[in-house]
Amino acid sequence: MTLDEAEASDIPAVVALMNRAFRGTGPVQSWNSEAVYIAGDRTSVALLAADIAEKPEARLLVVRDAATRAPIASVWLAPQGDGVWYLGSLTIDPALQNGGAGRRMLAASEDWVRGRGGRTVRMTVVNLRDTLIAWYLRRGYRLTGETERFPYDDARFGMPLRDDLHFVVLEKTLSPPPATAAG
Repeated sequence: MTLDEAEASDIPAVVALMNRAFRGTGPVQSWNSEAVYIAGDRTSVALLAADIAEKPEARLLVVRDAATRAPIASVWLAPQGDGVWYLGSLTIDPALQNGGAGRRMLAASEDWVRGRGGRTVRMTVVNLRDTLIAWYLRRGYRLTGETERFPYDDARFGMPLRDDLHFVVLEKTLSPPPATAAG
């Protein structure tokens, strides 16, 4: 999987992709939609563009369809210092899920971080997403025991349908890159 830095022209397609995957809009439903407990869009063009402008050290990366060049997967990676990177909004087109694309995208994201000196990846996941949390645990992440408040007043995350939401923090220590043989 080749990760490309998203261009400004990709933002509308990435927003549509995120809304399909996170909120179940569109003809194919995602296996991990949040629509049962968070309504509305996951993000908007204005909010995603603002995030990119406010965090120039972070990167929105995409995987493009080979024929159309349209984004079919995306991820947000942001350095937090001391070799720690935040991974957010890992998104796969729902039509491509259940075929290993998510595993490949996560591995490519971890390789990208490792290639920039990253040693640890951290993320937050809504506490009720048991299936998704279990998916990350099977890929070597661990629950840290830390939680973060759900931003009920922040439109980026949609309209909560429950009052018991919060984020759990997951973390993975990356193995060092394989040593290359001297020739």
